[in-house]
Amino acid sequence: MFLVVGTFASTIANTLVTVPLDRIVTDLGAPLGAGSLVVVAFNLTCAAMLPLAGWLGDRVGRRRLFLVSMVGVAVGAAGAALAPGLAALVGFRAVQGLSGALVLPTVLALLTATAEPEQRARAVSWWAAANGAGQAAGPSVGGVLADATGWRSVFVVIVPFALVAFVGAARRLGPDDPRPVRLDVPGAVALTLATLGLLGGAATAAAVGPYTPAAWASVAVGVSALLVFVVVERRVAQPFVPLPLLREARFARSAVAALAQMLCLTATLLVVPLHLLATRGMSTRDAGLLVVAVPAVMTVLAPVVGRLTATWRPRLALRCGLSVLVVAEVALAGAVGAGAGAVVLAMVCGSVGLGMALTQTPAAAGAARSAREADSGAGLGVFNALRFVGAALGGVVVALAVGDGPADRAATVVVMLTCAACALVALGASFAGRVR
Repeated sequence: MFLVVGTFASTIANTLVTVPLDRIVTDLGAPLGAGSLVVVAFNLTCAAMLPLAGWLGDRVGRRRLFLVSMVGVAVGAAGAALAPGLAALVGFRAVQGLSGALVLPTVLALLTATAEPEQRARAVSWWAAANGAGQAAGPSVGGVLADATGWRSVFVVIVPFALVAFVGAARRLGPDDPRPVRLDVPGAVALTLATLGLLGGAATAAAVGPYTPAAWASVAVGVSALLVFVVVERRVAQPFVPLPLLREARFARSAVAALAQMLCLTATLLVVPLHLLATRGMSTRDAGLLVVAVPAVMTVLAPVVGRLTATWRPRLALRCGLSVLVVAEVALAGAVGAGAGAVVLAMVCGSVGLGMALTQTPAAAGAARSAREADSGAGLGVFNALRFVGAALGGVVVALAVGDGPADRAATVVVMLTCAACALVALGASFAGRVR
């Protein structure tokens, strides 16, 4: 349970600042545009560290790395709460991002390594539930705390969770011996640059438009670094990430499903509140409570999905989840297009959450099993980095389709149908490879 608490602490740290961001930058005397650095500092540092986090778990021991990550989460949160200015706040948010990157693949590896084979899917479902709970609770908890006790309390609330997870891990996790895994420096650097380039390009395209030179330059750097990574890894005896793992059908279809699921999650949570605020005069609180049905259903159903994944064939569970997600996104497009009421929209958003719950656990379980069989902790870092890429692409889809016109019903419908198409592509990919 302490591993789940640690995952929750790192996940909620990412989303707590979205609602009170305006209040934060105003209190610190910074321009609103500069406030985006508070969000970007977490996301980019987390994404940059993810490929290395799995390797570090192999090199220094996963128990030790988890303890270090919880210290980092607590220090980053406490420092952000006490930050005297924007520069310090951005710096401590970067510490939170780096620490969060250490948590995701480490917890997933620990859960799958310590659980019995028949319990692994259920254990992964708790990891998925913690991710969903953090995504669901972050914006609403951040808004409530900022209104009640000030924005600094938004960061203070993270510290107890990190400390509980640290104490639990220190007392309950047995020691695991680090392994002298050599670091393929050129491969690690190339993959990190590829991740930063692609995510940076997506973020730039979402913020200032897809036709700006900065966005294309960043994407070009990312693609070039990715090509260099492939060339380098084919020539070294001990690659940073074994290329056969990336080509392995189970890992590939799990990664594609996770990317599509995160794209749908981000796009849905962004575009639906924007549309409701622009067209129906809803308050920010009411619009947020309506779409919270998506991550709330993901969280509640995650343990159930874990049992289903253990009972069914995992690939069958994955296909069911993606099929539900396709139908749910199409239904949401229809509900928005028809001007459905709030109750209907909330129910359809809940069905989107159902599809995501059915997709997230088998995708994570499949990737974790492939990485474990390949003896590659870095493989889990790649899997989680692809989840971040999916989230970034979700923001790009919203920016391209909606732009400055959130009241445009047709544009919102286009976003939902694009999400359905991406889930459909992932569903097709789930048929790749033989059944084990």
